Amino acid sequence: MIKMVVFDMAGTTVNENNVVYKTLQKAINEAGYDFTLDEVLAQGAGKEKLQAIKSILSVYAGKNDDELADSIYSKFIVMLSDAYKTLEISEQDNATELFAALKERNILTVLNTGYNRETAESLVKKLGWTKGVEFDALVTATDVNKNRPNPDMILFAIKQFNITDAGEVVKVGDSIIDIEEGKNAGCALNIGITTGAHTPEQLSSANPDFVIDNLLELLLLVDKG
Repeated sequence: MIKMVVFDMAGTTVNENNVVYKTLQKAINEAGYDFTLDEVLAQGAGKEKLQAIKSILSVYAGKNDDELADSIYSKFIVMLSDAYKTLEISEQDNATELFAALKERNILTVLNTGYNRETAESLVKKLGWTKGVEFDALVTATDVNKNRPNPDMILFAIKQFNITDAGEVVKVGDSIIDIEEGKNAGCALNIGITTGAHTPEQLSSANPDFVIDNLLELLLLVDKG
């Protein structure tokens, strides 16, 4: 029996036109690089953002420089804050409808993200979502010691609601690392969605249980589970 669904935010339940990764790309390239958005998405999607910067620099530039990564991250946070002040964001198609349908089934809705808490809460506020109404909990990269693909955010969430078996939890996300996170937690279903960072082919490379194109497709899978 499914008791909880853990959703990624940007690209999965939130449509913010890839502003995070466009800003990440700009911050890194201002340090003297010329990475494409596709490269940034391929290595950075779903990760805690400092770790994303380190991964991008390591894979594409052969650089393993913590001081450089820290400097880029500090600039990125400021740039992202500025971008969010004027950004128009929306929920992904049918997100609120899906949350309501899960509530009718007594299934908890948890948002989790590689953002820090301040950024995540600013997104939730812009959408007008309220804890206890649209969703039951928000878990961010700054709430745990280890981030994706480690399962800490999911385990942190289930502990809050006294769930003892991750086999009663579903994970949904738009990136490979979301799927890996769910698998590492032992989730019953790990589902990729094609509305965000990674292509269907990229998602399939992580061997999810399902790949869906719309959030409402989840209901049939949860009802079967």
